[in-house]
Amino acid sequence: MIREILKLGDIRLLRVAKPVADIHDPALKTVIADMYDTLHAANSFGLAAPQIGVDLRVLIFGIEPNKYHPDEQPVPLTALINPWLEILTEETVQAPESCLSVPGMRGLVPRHTHIRYGGTLEDGNVVEREARGFHARLFQHEYDHLDGILYPQRISDMTKFGFTEALLPGNDWAKHASE
Repeated sequence: MIREILKLGDIRLLRVAKPVADIHDPALKTVIADMYDTLHAANSFGLAAPQIGVDLRVLIFGIEPNKYHPDEQPVPLTALINPWLEILTEETVQAPESCLSVPGMRGLVPRHTHIRYGGTLEDGNVVEREARGFHARLFQHEYDHLDGILYPQRISDMTKFGFTEALLPGNDWAKHASE
């Protein structure tokens, strides 16, 4: 089922999500299925449970070949339960991001360039991956949602945040970004 995506200003987006206690709970499987449906309907790269009003540490993300990130290796669509994040370098890069919860806007956001992350998959198996580039950016963006952080809170130069058409009309980076 496609769920409504909460928008900036909804207090539920600012909460720290709770860990999932029972990964075999049928209600969790329904939430994840709804997240997949909602992500596909939004034609996006990632979604966190808090964005659909579910206060649990669950996120989904994946990268398919696309014109906006042509050098990125594909990442299979993955649902992670109780994910964790480890920063492997202090180096950051600013790049454009967007968010389903902040529609029509973009901003340059600094993110760490090399991370390790993991969590529990839907089937109960544990996964651990290292990521760089857009993969690392996407994971950090979705993980932030679990801690009640939206990307505008990470922007250091607010002159690089605004409505897509006002920032860089006709420029591809303004049309598509991380989420």
